Amino acid sequence: MTVWSELVGQGPVVETLQAAVADADADAGGRAMSHAWLFTGPPGSGRSNAARAFAAALQCERGGCGDCHSCATAAAGSHPDITLIRTDGLSIGTDSARQYVRSAALRPALGRWQVLIVEDADRLTDQAANALLKAIEEPSPHTIWMLCAPALEDVIITIRSRCRPVLLRTPPPGAIASLLIERDGIEPALAHEVAAASQGHIGRARGLARDGVSRERRRRILALPVRLRDLASALAAAQTINDEAAGRAATAGDELDARELSDLRQAWGVEDRGRRPAGYAGALAALEKDQKRRRTRLARDSIDGVLLDLLAFYRDVLVVQSAPGAALVNADVADDVRHVAALGTPESTLGTIDAIVECRESLGANAAPLLALERMMMGLLH
Repeated sequence: MTVWSELVGQGPVVETLQAAVADADADAGGRAMSHAWLFTGPPGSGRSNAARAFAAALQCERGGCGDCHSCATAAAGSHPDITLIRTDGLSIGTDSARQYVRSAALRPALGRWQVLIVEDADRLTDQAANALLKAIEEPSPHTIWMLCAPALEDVIITIRSRCRPVLLRTPPPGAIASLLIERDGIEPALAHEVAAASQGHIGRARGLARDGVSRERRRRILALPVRLRDLASALAAAQTINDEAAGRAATAGDELDARELSDLRQAWGVEDRGRRPAGYAGALAALEKDQKRRRTRLARDSIDGVLLDLLAFYRDVLVVQSAPGAALVNADVADDVRHVAALGTPESTLGTIDAIVECRESLGANAAPLLALERMMMGLLH
């Protein structure tokens, strides 16, 4: 398998990137090579996978063979000349951006290029984006920036205007199912079921296929519309979603928090009952602030996953009401879909979809999650 194998349903993108690799190989000085790229596409389309594959291919003497040392270290995330920039918090700040700008000025240690991949370019603060601007505008001869974001508009215009855009599409369910069957050994019926349910999100499809707990959680979410009968049930559903999201964030965050605290204490030479070095209290406060932001992000990401499942459910409801016989995303709960469809009209279902979209927008604007969920659930009830 080459480095391009995981770019499911992205034939035109692969051709573009392979041509760029060939041009870079043909021009030793890199003059023909674009030094800033912006990968955009819907969630799950493989933006960061495309950037990492491109980075590996640029370092590989065979254009991304998938077998050599450069490809192997790139896949493992240990290549010294490929830097992945991601955040567990709500944003990427100026200090982090300046650190990576300094790294971008270095010559490659082993490979032919110094590649920096910003996986969450849409989370750059304005100040951090401005810190990157000069490095992207006038990069070192052997430095390549690769930014990933859901859409061009999510990146400030001064940066996106200096990047070569690469647009990825939503992979078709059949292509995702084939990948799960051939690479992961998933049973075909399950592969096709989760590929449809994932709505083109490769990582989510793989997670559903491998984890029975995730599949059961999805079934509980899709059962919510059938159980909405009165105000009490709507408020209870909102509370359940919020509590579960907080619980999932705590479970994921506890382990990370403990490891980061241990690393900080070791770095500062802090003992359990010893004196604290000057400056340690400030470093600890900054760490705790970052960890709190990460938990907020993890909880909101979990809620957003629930909202996407509900959007898919009501999309199916609208299909049953408006285009009987069309394929359903959630074919495994078709009986519940038809039951809810019989209770309303296409117009009322569109109102329900609007309530879910409004909830997503409110959460994106930093609304209190429980209040946003309660408002949405009352909209679903009506």
